[in-house]
Amino acid sequence: MKTSEAKQITGSLSKPSKMPGFAIGLPAKECKTGKKLQQVKGSTCYDCYALKGCYVFKVVQDAQYKRLEAIKHPQWVNAMAVQINSKKTKYFRWHDSGDIQDVEHLLKIFEVCKLSPDVKHWMPTREAQFLKDIDPETVPKNLIIRMSSHMVDQGPVKFWPWTSTVTSGQDATCPAPTQGGQCKDCRACWDRSTANVCYGKH
Repeated sequence: MKTSEAKQITGSLSKPSKMPGFAIGLPAKECKTGKKLQQVKGSTCYDCYALKGCYVFKVVQDAQYKRLEAIKHPQWVNAMAVQINSKKTKYFRWHDSGDIQDVEHLLKIFEVCKLSPDVKHWMPTREAQFLKDIDPETVPKNLIIRMSSHMVDQGPVKFWPWTSTVTSGQDATCPAPTQGGQCKDCRACWDRSTANVCYGKH
């Protein structure tokens, strides 16, 4: 499959300014858990960044919904792998906005990761219901799924080996706020030896 054909199927990848590599975003309005948490003050999704700024532009929304619909395409897995491999990137982030939609979507992502073995994939998620029946040992070795805690200042979840939390205090481990909002040389989010990444509250 040519890269141009792959892009027609999946839609384009994004290039977040703060991090290395590329990403793919889905509409935050379609998060299964996140859209409920968006209404809960003190949650990590309250005042969601992906529901404001450039994310509200019609062209961005249209592109996100195209990517969401594309997941159903029979060639989506191959097309995503072609797109990611064509970027010659070492790092990829799943869902700089949005989240996994169901177990089938998650298993398709596993297949994409297997077809892009030279890329380290990171996927933060709040969709505990889709991970509960997944054995962490079956997750491709080049993919780290971080289960995100739902509330600010809540500890890491216990059922999953890789997590992320958000703090309102001074105990954040993510260095981006002290580096002009950039990852720079930090790759903790992609690192399986880092059990939990703690972000400062936006």
